[in-house]
Amino acid sequence: MENQRWGSGIVCPRCKSDKIGKFGKNEGWHRCNGCKKPFNVKTCTIFERSKIELKKWFFAFYLIVTARKGVSSVQISKELGITQKSAWFMCHRIREAMKNRKSDCVFKGIVECDETYIGGKERNKHWGKRLVSGRGPVGKTPLFGMVERSGRVKSIVVNDTGKITLQGIIRRNVEPNTVICTDEWKSYTGLKADYTHLTVNHKNGQYANGLACTNTIESVWAVFKRGYCGIFHCISPKHLQRYADEFDFRHNEGNVKFPTMDRIGSLVAGCWGVRLTWRVLTMPFYK
Repeated sequence: MENQRWGSGIVCPRCKSDKIGKFGKNEGWHRCNGCKKPFNVKTCTIFERSKIELKKWFFAFYLIVTARKGVSSVQISKELGITQKSAWFMCHRIREAMKNRKSDCVFKGIVECDETYIGGKERNKHWGKRLVSGRGPVGKTPLFGMVERSGRVKSIVVNDTGKITLQGIIRRNVEPNTVICTDEWKSYTGLKADYTHLTVNHKNGQYANGLACTNTIESVWAVFKRGYCGIFHCISPKHLQRYADEFDFRHNEGNVKFPTMDRIGSLVAGCWGVRLTWRVLTMPFYK
């Protein structure tokens, strides 16, 4: 871990100073002569102040990376021999590392865009918690996704699926003059000004129209919802973006059945400079 984080020269993770001395006889600990504070390889990472040994962390990396539909904190706790609460906290910190490795590259080629809604059905809720304001997406959280055909995917939790919101995301992330494939949702109207916009009419049972289709992004939603229904069962809006980042990471990093050290190393590289505390993770959420 020290070789991967610092290479041949150790620097302070707080002030970036390279004037480093020894911190007593504690193995792995260093002292920064700039900010006068001790540190080790876990400082300012997702591992900071964790009492769980690193070999269990890396085993959890392996379990999460290789589980195509995700793995629950209950299962992680049984595999590692820790409590469910610790496993839940660990999983969210690993998702933060996945988010840190999320690609911010510009999408090009043929890009498929679609929106979906995550949440339980109103009829399955307790009477006191039902929202008597319609059907369909009522009470659910919208999730917007973009995917290069046979390429990378990016999922973003949005407040609404209006024209300003969706087209704003598309224009920030997709290269102009790109071929964009969507369904007939009215929020995509007007994309022809900057893109080659192709559509399919799902209401009429049309799922492919020559080059136009949204089957790739629909497959991304299918895997995500199998994880939602079969593994996690319930995902709150507060943590939905982290779960989306987890599924995006597995899709973008290749075949989950054959994890390589490069893929595990890519996840470890996302641990540096990222920290998620219990207080931040459990603070109240206001939508």
